[in-house]
Amino acid sequence: MRQEQTSTTVMSPDSSSLRAPAVLVAVALGIVYVVWGSTYLAIRIAVQDLPPLSSAGWRFFLGALILAALLATRGGVRRLRATRVQLQGCAILGFLLPAAGNGLVSTGEHLGAPSGIAALLVAAVPLWVIVYRASSGDRPSRRTTGGVLLGFAGLVGLISATGIGGDVPIVPCLIIVVASICWSFGSWKTPSLDLPADPFVVAVYEMAFGSVFLLLGGLLTGEDVVPRAAPTDSWIAWGYLVIFGSVIAFTAYAWVLNAAPISLVATYAYVNPVVAVLLGWLILAEPITPAILIGGAVVVAGVALVVAAERRSSPLPPQERAAA
Repeated sequence: MRQEQTSTTVMSPDSSSLRAPAVLVAVALGIVYVVWGSTYLAIRIAVQDLPPLSSAGWRFFLGALILAALLATRGGVRRLRATRVQLQGCAILGFLLPAAGNGLVSTGEHLGAPSGIAALLVAAVPLWVIVYRASSGDRPSRRTTGGVLLGFAGLVGLISATGIGGDVPIVPCLIIVVASICWSFGSWKTPSLDLPADPFVVAVYEMAFGSVFLLLGGLLTGEDVVPRAAPTDSWIAWGYLVIFGSVIAFTAYAWVLNAAPISLVATYAYVNPVVAVLLGWLILAEPITPAILIGGAVVVAGVALVVAAERRSSPLPPQERAAA
């Protein structure tokens, strides 16, 4: 997992507005690169002392409230209107993306998966989406297929280097792989769902429903769903996820999606894991072994190949991003 959660309308490179000042595009894209890449580190710090599902649930609950308040301030409460069917679509996305996607990433990191490894495992989301598309009869190009095979080869190598016979238990790695599978399924299903036209409104309800599922999950797994005492650094990391991960970065992403070509915006898919690995190594001293470097580089190369191939035909939906 993003970061955060959305179901933005698919845009082609030709439909993007290129008249936005280059400096604003650079700033917005930089926010998406750094903030979404850093959410894996923030999650790792937060879940060391906070319950993974419940803390994620309250994070998305507050994120939804803040974003809803901003939208109501600028466009009135009517801007948040949605039909029953649209709310059902948002609930489906809330379960697959914030709840299953982000929630399982938080759980995997809580059980010991390093933040950099988590980001590299989640980087495979665009690859899984291609698999879903192929299973529905959409035949990808040879170049796309090659990118998927390359990326999955790197994914297997990465898990083998860390979870199997490595310093990281295999279970957290597999949990994060399941998270990426859930996130990619939600991304793939998004175009077929009846959703509000405003992507910010979708995000509000998606986060709101996701928070309910996460808090229920925390309750069922015996977590303390009421905020409790924790070290200051855990609360700072959690607050960072609420404000920067769930509100600021998503706003920047939604804006730059309409201000720059999708081929440029899609580069977040292979920049985020690089940022996450570097931050994990710099701040938490997470090891970067040659095997991790090679496996991670192969995954990122596979994703880059898929993104490049898809934008030559029909661009990847912008919601196919990291689940964090």
